Amino acid sequence: MAQAPLQVLGIIAGNGVYPRKLADAARKAGVKRIIAAAFRNETEPAIEQHADVVEWLRVGQLGRLLKFFREQEVHHAIMAGQIAPQNLFDLRPDAKALLLLAKLKQRNAESIFRAIADELAKAGVKLLPATTFLEHYLARAGLIAGSKLSRREEEDVDLGWTAAKEIARLDIGQTVIVKNGTVVAVEAFEGTNKAIRRGGALADKGAVMVKVGKPNQDMRFDVPVIGLETIRIANETQLRVIAIEAEKTLLLEREAIVDLAKRSGISLLAR
Repeated sequence: MAQAPLQVLGIIAGNGVYPRKLADAARKAGVKRIIAAAFRNETEPAIEQHADVVEWLRVGQLGRLLKFFREQEVHHAIMAGQIAPQNLFDLRPDAKALLLLAKLKQRNAESIFRAIADELAKAGVKLLPATTFLEHYLARAGLIAGSKLSRREEEDVDLGWTAAKEIARLDIGQTVIVKNGTVVAVEAFEGTNKAIRRGGALADKGAVMVKVGKPNQDMRFDVPVIGLETIRIANETQLRVIAIEAEKTLLLEREAIVDLAKRSGISLLAR
């Protein structure tokens, strides 16, 4: 027997196109009401055209987020989009968030998101996988755009894959930049796009970027995403190859991404 569609979906909306794509896909799947918790200086104002109710919060207002979802009778929610690292450094947590942070021995993405998921569960809100309603955007294995890789580029992808999986396991980052058998940049707290700029500058041109999911990736949060901005920055820094993990990476604007990658001479592949 088919499961009835959700009546209400809460979206914890970070930056980029992700929250809007999710809202539209959920609506198409039959969700009646979209309730968005948006963040000042992060979430694009256009979310207001895609959700029924939007509450604007500061990053760190966990108590207010829980209260908002409770008032709107939200019992299922999805985290969509990132929060810029500089805003996490400028975090002004409320009392609820302070209590949560005080309990954490490590304050990395995995531990913080998992703790938030636990708080949501206590409030009667189930955090769904970040790919819910967006499964058709997951990258399938194979060459997605651009020309076939050279043997040297394939070897750099192999090296980058091993390095990226290790830093992902340690919850440092999920992206590395490789050039001619050397890892030239490793993503840390600055995020993927800044890591690309740094690695591209060091490599000069022709580098390989590898982005992976974490081992035992919790699909509720921190799922790898490639968007148009990533391809634009890769083009500016003259990267040659972008390799991503199949079935774990979202390509949210696939047609535009493929077109720009081809025009930029970038090979995009999933493995």
